[in-house]
Amino acid sequence: MAILIKDTTRVVVQGLSGRIGQFHAQEMIEYGTKVVAGVTPGKGGTTVLNRPVFNTVREAVEQTGATASLLFVPPAFAADAMMEAAEAGIETAVCVTDGIPAQDMMRVKRFLRRFPRDRKMRLIGPNCAGIISPGQGFMGIMPPHIYTAGRVGIIGRSGTLGYEAASQMQALGIGISSSIGIGGDPINGSSFRDILELFENDPDTDAVMMIGEIGGPQEAEASEYVRDHMTKPVAAYIAGLAAPKGRKMGHAGAIISAFGESAQEKVDMLSAVGITVAPNPSAMGETVARMLGMKEAA
Repeated sequence: MAILIKDTTRVVVQGLSGRIGQFHAQEMIEYGTKVVAGVTPGKGGTTVLNRPVFNTVREAVEQTGATASLLFVPPAFAADAMMEAAEAGIETAVCVTDGIPAQDMMRVKRFLRRFPRDRKMRLIGPNCAGIISPGQGFMGIMPPHIYTAGRVGIIGRSGTLGYEAASQMQALGIGISSSIGIGGDPINGSSFRDILELFENDPDTDAVMMIGEIGGPQEAEASEYVRDHMTKPVAAYIAGLAAPKGRKMGHAGAIISAFGESAQEKVDMLSAVGITVAPNPSAMGETVARMLGMKEAA
């Protein structure tokens, strides 16, 4: 079983009419993802990639039965697009947009809290690579050919490190159940803890690889969840061991601003709860293999 996207998931692309939206939607369609419509205000009634385009997400949902949305929307309009998707009844939204103001994301988070738990949209991102369940479908910008179907879940703040982990595991014969890029912004829709819970409850995921980085409290929260609730083995890699305090490194959220936010502090916290930590990015696949007891890692 996959989490968040399956081969039956019907996807609408907000921003399908744009060049970037078309490029990645075409890859999704070729992979087998059920892209059923696009949404671009003012372009309702047209078609793109042989899919109908609607003016609003609500129209797209009513006409196609879509339950998921992928957003290729400029930063200035992304918050409104996310809230529109939630109001239209979308269950899972993935926002790849980078550069969304933190105040806009605070507004989105407050808006999502208004919905009852059974109607609350799960938001992945922003500033993320997206989600993929190999052999079933994907929503995002990742290269799907590096993901082999299997039973290890991946959660990552960094898209490129997520790709690297999947590629290393593929080379070692380790398959992926689902890979979720939660994004590198300081305020995002879903945390490590949120996705760990989904993997813990997924009968077809046996282990998890978590890819974190300096800055923010998410890895500390994840370590508490692993300690108190996870029955499946978890490996991790934390980027930024050489990063100086107070300097932003890459992602907007990758800045050490408080105790417990440096890479070494996070490594210590994760190790203390039994998480197997990879010493460097080139050892992510080997670390998972050793954790699973595979001979290749001996």
